[in-house]
Amino acid sequence: MSDPTPAERFAAAREAEHHPQATLFAASQRFVLDPFQVAGCHALEEGRSVLVAAPTGAGKTIVGEFAVFLALAQGTKCFYTTPIKALSNQKYHDLVEVHGAENVGLLTGDNSINSSAPVVVMTTEVLRNMLYADSPALQGLRYVVMDEVHYLADRFRGAVWEEVILHLAPDVQLVSLSATVSNAEEFGDWLEMVRGDTTVVVSEHRPVPLGQHVLARDALFPLYAGHVDPTDPGPDPPINPELRHSLERSERRSAPRRHGDPGYRGRGRGPAGRPRAARPVPRFAVVDVLAEARMLPAIYFIFSRAGCDAAVSQCLAAGVRLTTSAEAAEIRRIAEERCADVPREDLEVLGYWAWLDGLARGLAAHHAGLLPLFKETVETLFARGLVKVVFATETLALGINMPARSVVLEKLVKWDGSAHVSLTPGEYTQLTGRAGRRGIDTEGHAVVVAHPALDLEGLVGLASRRTYPLRSSFRPSYNMAVNLVAQVGRTRAREVLEMSFAQFQADRGVVGLARDAKAHA
Repeated sequence: MSDPTPAERFAAAREAEHHPQATLFAASQRFVLDPFQVAGCHALEEGRSVLVAAPTGAGKTIVGEFAVFLALAQGTKCFYTTPIKALSNQKYHDLVEVHGAENVGLLTGDNSINSSAPVVVMTTEVLRNMLYADSPALQGLRYVVMDEVHYLADRFRGAVWEEVILHLAPDVQLVSLSATVSNAEEFGDWLEMVRGDTTVVVSEHRPVPLGQHVLARDALFPLYAGHVDPTDPGPDPPINPELRHSLERSERRSAPRRHGDPGYRGRGRGPAGRPRAARPVPRFAVVDVLAEARMLPAIYFIFSRAGCDAAVSQCLAAGVRLTTSAEAAEIRRIAEERCADVPREDLEVLGYWAWLDGLARGLAAHHAGLLPLFKETVETLFARGLVKVVFATETLALGINMPARSVVLEKLVKWDGSAHVSLTPGEYTQLTGRAGRRGIDTEGHAVVVAHPALDLEGLVGLASRRTYPLRSSFRPSYNMAVNLVAQVGRTRAREVLEMSFAQFQADRGVVGLARDAKAHA
C-alpha cells in the first residue's frame, strides 16, 4: 500500500479533529469501515439519533457497537436491545470480549447478569417493561440500540418496538438498525417527529454477492436465465429454461399411469386432478449436493422444531459425515468440556449422546426447544467452522452471528402462529441474507429445494425484490388500551396511540399535533 498523499493526510487530520471518538473507534476495528458505517458513527457522535438500513450481513451493527463505545468513553449508559434471547446472549458475550465483564450486563427473561453495568444487553420487551415501571436503571441512559428494528412489522410483537421508541426520555439517542426497506425515509421522518433530530443512512450494497439457486432432481440450477446479473436482476427477470424443463420432466415422470398399466392406482394426481411434482430431494441428499459443490457450511431452514431434529436423524441414518477425524475429535472435546457439569443421568434424558454423534459428524439442529447449553455449543462450533450444516428454525435469521456460505430453504411457507402463510419478500431476504461470509467468501448462495408446491414465478418475485416496505403492526385493541391505561394512565396511553408509526402512516399530521401537545403540556 502506498503512503497517503498530503491531501489524504490533511483530510484524515480534519476527520480526527471533528469526530475524535469515531476516529478512535475506527482505528480499533480489524477492517476499514464502509462509508455507510462511517456516516452512522459521525451522526451519533454529533448528537443525533440514527436509522441505519442495510442488507443482512453488511455490518450495520458496527454503528450500534459505536454507541456502546461512546457510552463508555463518556461515562454514560447504553442499552442494546434485540428481538430474541439467543441474540441477546450472543451480543452480551461479544461485548464482554471487547469491553470486559465488569462493563457489560445482560437482562432477559432467563438471565440477569451485572444489571447495573454501564452497558446492558436485553430483549426489547425487558426495556418496554422498565419504561412502564419507571425503573431507576434508566437514570443516566444516553444511548439505546434497537437491533432488527424492522421487527416492528411483526404482527404479534411489533408494537413493543413502537412503545419503546415513544416512551424513551427525549435526551436518549436512538440507534435503529434495520434491514434494507423501501420506505426508510418515511420511517426516518416518523423517528424525527417523535424523537427529534434523526439521520437516515441507507445502503443497498451487499458486501458478498448472493447467487440464487433451485435444487431439483439432485442437481443445482441457477434460478435466473444465464444473461441475468444475479446481483441486479431487475424486475421480473426471466427464469432459467433448464430449471423449468427439469421441473416439467419431474412432473411428467410422476404423472398418473394409464388404466391397464401394472400397479395402476391413480397415483400422481394432486388437487383437481393436476399432475403432482416429484417428491422433494431428501435432506441427506441435499447435504451431499452442497458438500460436492463446495457450498458448506450451510444453514438449512426448516420451519419446524421437530423437522430440524428429524433432519439430523435422517442424515445420521444415511451415513452422512462431513468432518475429518481431527475435526470430530475437536468437536467432542469442546462439547464434553461445556457439558462437564451436567450429571450423566441428565445427559441421558436430554439425548446427549445422539446430539454429540451428530455434532461429531458436522450436523446439528438449532431451535428454541433446544437446551440453551446445547444451542450455545452449536453456535460456537458452527462459528468456528467445525459444524458444517445446521438445521434451524427462522429465529436463527435474526442477527445471530453464525456465518454460512449457503442458506437452504426447504419450503416458502411457514406457520405464523395461526395459519400457514407464504414468506414475504422481507422474510426471504432476511433468511437468505445469512449466506456469504464477509472476508471469506466471494459469493453467498441461496438454495431453494424443489417441492410439489414450488411456484417459480413466485420465487423470482421473492428473490428479485431487494427492498420492501416497512409497515407498522401497531393495532390497538380493547385489551391493549385497558393495559396501557392501567400501566401508564389515560393521558400517556392516549399519547402512545396517537403517536404510533401506524398512525403516522395513516395521517402524519395527527402525530405532529400529538407531539406538539405533549411538548406544551
